Amino acid sequence: MDEANEPATNMPLTSESERERRWRLAIGADDADSSALSDEDRRLSAALSALYGDGENGGPDSRKQRGGLGSSAPKVAQWLGDIRSFFPQQVVQIVQKDAFERLDLKQMLMEPEFLKAVEADVNLVADLISLRNVMPSRTRELARSVIADIVAKLMERLERKTAEAIRGALDRSRRTYHPRERDIDWRRTIQANLRHYQPEHKTIVPEKLVGFMRQQRRLADLDEVVLCVDQSGSMASSVVYASIFAAVLASLPVVKTKLVCFDTVIIDLTDDLADPVEVLFGVQLGGGTDINQAVAYCAERIERPTKTHFVLVTDLYEGGNGTEMLQRLAAMVRVGVNVIVLLALSDLGRPAYDPAMAGAVAQLGIPVFACTPDLFPELMAASLQRNDIATWAAGMDIKLVHAETRDSR
Repeated sequence: MDEANEPATNMPLTSESERERRWRLAIGADDADSSALSDEDRRLSAALSALYGDGENGGPDSRKQRGGLGSSAPKVAQWLGDIRSFFPQQVVQIVQKDAFERLDLKQMLMEPEFLKAVEADVNLVADLISLRNVMPSRTRELARSVIADIVAKLMERLERKTAEAIRGALDRSRRTYHPRERDIDWRRTIQANLRHYQPEHKTIVPEKLVGFMRQQRRLADLDEVVLCVDQSGSMASSVVYASIFAAVLASLPVVKTKLVCFDTVIIDLTDDLADPVEVLFGVQLGGGTDINQAVAYCAERIERPTKTHFVLVTDLYEGGNGTEMLQRLAAMVRVGVNVIVLLALSDLGRPAYDPAMAGAVAQLGIPVFACTPDLFPELMAASLQRNDIATWAAGMDIKLVHAETRDSR
C-alpha cells in the first residue's frame, strides 16, 4: 500500500460499528434495528426518546416517536436517575430544563418522591418558589430544604469573591504587622526577614509580617446599595441571584444594603437579609410589572444620594407609566445617585428586553447591560469606587445598550 494512503497511526479511528452505534443513538433506535447497541445504550436511547421522541416537539427527523414519560412521578423520578447516570451535571440540568418546558412537569414538583430525584439548580429554586403556596405541607418542607441546599452552594461559590471585591480598599500609606493574608506586602515582608533565610530548605521563615491596613469608615459614611429587582416570571433566575447577593452584601460591614422586589406590588425584603432562604420565600414570582412604582418607592427612601448605588434589575418591559419612570431615573442621576440597570443577572446568554426603553434609559447616561453572577462582585466593586462603568464593562467584554441604537448588538 502506498504510504501516503495509509491512515495516520496517531489519529484515532471510529469503527463502523461505533459509527452505527452513534447514529442509532442520534435517531432513536427500535429494538429491531439496534443490534449495534448494548443494553446500557438501549437505556440511554429510551431515556432520550422519552423526552425528545415526540415528532411534534423534537422534529420528525430528529428521533423516532417513543412512549414518553407520562404523568407518573415515580416513572419520571426513575427517568431522572437514568439521565444522571449517563450525563455530567451541566448536561443533566439542560435535559431537566427541557423536560420541564416540553412535558410541563411542574405539577410533579409537589410530589416528594419526584422532588428528591431532581437535579438542584437556580431554575429549580425559581420553580419551587412559584409553587410553594399550592404545595402540600410535607412537600413544602422538603422544598425548603432543597432551596436551602442550593442557596448554601451558591453562597459558597459567590460569598468569598464578593467579600474580596467589595471590602474596603487597601490604605497603602499605613502599615500593620498583623495583616490578614490577602493584605500582606510580600516585598517588604521578604526584605524584613532575609536574615531568617534557611539554606537547607532554600526558603525564608518570616518571623514578622508586613502588610497594608484597610480603610476604616464610620457607619454614617458607608455607601448604600439598593437592589431593586423585577420579580415578574421572566426574571426568575435574576431574582434568585440578586437575593443571594443582597444577603452577601448585607453581611459585609463596609456597605449598607437594601433589597426591594416588585411586580405590580412592592415587597421590601431588607429586614430579612440575614436569612437568604427567608428572602426567597418572600418573593412572589409572576404577575405584571410596574417599574415606575418601584423606582418611586426606592427614590423616597434614599437619604444620601451621593453615597447611594441604585441597581435596577429588570427587562424594562414596563406595564406602568414608562415616561414617569424615565423622569424618576433622570432625577436620581441629577442628585448624584449612581444608577445602573441590569437587564439580567443570570448565567443565561443574551436576555430578552425592551430595546426601545433600554435605549431611552441609556440616553440618560445610565449604563444598561446584562451581567453574570461571576462578574457581579467586580461590578459592585467598580461601582463603589465610582469608576466609569462603561469603561469597566468594555474591559470585561460586556456589550452595553447604546442610546443611539434600538438594539444592544
